[in-house]
Amino acid sequence: MARRALTPLQLTATLLLALLATSHAGGIAIYWGQNTGEATLSATCASRRYQFVILAFVFQFGQGRAPRLDLADHCDATSGGCAVLSGDIRACQRRGVKVLLSIGGGVGSYGLSSPADARLVAAYLWNSYLGGTSSSRPLGDAVLDGIDFDIELGGTKFWDNLAKDLKDMGKNAGTAVLLSAAPQCPFPDEWDGGAINTGLFDFVWVQFYNNPECQFSSGRNAFLAAWKQWESVPAGKIFLGLPASKDAASTGFVPAAQLTSQVLPLIKGTPKYGGVMLWSKFYDDSTGYSSAIESHV
Repeated sequence: MARRALTPLQLTATLLLALLATSHAGGIAIYWGQNTGEATLSATCASRRYQFVILAFVFQFGQGRAPRLDLADHCDATSGGCAVLSGDIRACQRRGVKVLLSIGGGVGSYGLSSPADARLVAAYLWNSYLGGTSSSRPLGDAVLDGIDFDIELGGTKFWDNLAKDLKDMGKNAGTAVLLSAAPQCPFPDEWDGGAINTGLFDFVWVQFYNNPECQFSSGRNAFLAAWKQWESVPAGKIFLGLPASKDAASTGFVPAAQLTSQVLPLIKGTPKYGGVMLWSKFYDDSTGYSSAIESHV
């Protein structure tokens, strides 16, 4: 039997529903680089499951320290061995994946002593990984899309200066430098809070794990209260940060079925919802977590 044509009013309603259904569609961000048991960078992007891949970490910088990149046993940055990843980075970008470099981490030696120190670190990041030029580019001549702030040590000052300097360097060169941050879910974040309040961050992937007071296991109300606080910051999109396996964090793991049926429905309709961030590719490979949730994110 032939279907009846929709009336103009019905057609308008259908289009509005479709728009609403897609307006809060999210993506998946994944950290890569801390375990050689994970898929290669090229294979990670070829899976087409991730919108963002965050290379981790530049774990030493600032206060006169020589900057150092650590990608575990994927490559040895000190000998120039990580330049081979340049082709993989460009391949990711051709697939539409944004590739960012994370600075900081839970283990390292970093910090900023002054606005001038922040400017020096920004210049290093710009010339070594972004749109600038340097005789030494640890990841080769590929131009990364931005910098991720995973600040868990090193004091609370001058990260806002670093964010401003990075954005200004990109603007002066006529290109955009994406900025992201990975704060802990207790609000405001002890380390990243001042930088995020600049309004310069495009993405904030909040770590709703290893923080029992605000992760989902603490209850719907506590979780939602924290999420709403994070949506109040002057940033682009907010991502729900989760471990991809029980082994990836001390607390906060949410089984994929529970995430898709109980957690995501609470936040997908919120204005700044951007998707889910996973720690990390190694654990995701062991569980298939991103595959289980990607159609729901």
